[in-house]
Amino acid sequence: MKYILILLLILTVSFSSCEKDDICDADTSTTPRLIINFYDINDPSTAKSVTDLKVIAEGMSEGITYNSSTLVNGSKVAIPLKIDADLVKFKFILNYDNANTAIINEDDIQFNYTRTTIFVSRACGYKTNYELNQLSPFIHSDGAAADEKWILEIVVKNRSITNENETHLEIYH
Repeated sequence: MKYILILLLILTVSFSSCEKDDICDADTSTTPRLIINFYDINDPSTAKSVTDLKVIAEGMSEGITYNSSTLVNGSKVAIPLKIDADLVKFKFILNYDNANTAIINEDDIQFNYTRTTIFVSRACGYKTNYELNQLSPFIHSDGAAADEKWILEIVVKNRSITNENETHLEIYH
């Protein structure tokens, strides 16, 4: 009888220490990137691809990797914002790898925002959502070389950056 009680006690303790696996589901929302779509300034309803666009964050030497490349050739890009600061500056360099250096054009954009850190789960940890500032969501300037800006207009479509399913900014060129 004594052995049965000890065995039951051991079994009870061993089963009570079991926990479900903490695995973060791939479909769980994480810190969203800023979604930018590019449009034709002469026909604002038409998406317009950029050619060999390299987006480089201030203080970095390599471009942001998007769809396995540091060069964007398309009409959409997703860029990360900082989780530890309320602003970030990027160089948007059009025609980056072109042999004709006369057509390489750099514009700089500083994004201003506030951050909210949200606990997702024990397995997934935290994520950060962003809100572009209402009065000054961005500062757009010409790059280091004094040439004309290739970005002609920037329109905020959605100030709340909580997912990557919608456009946050539209850039016309």
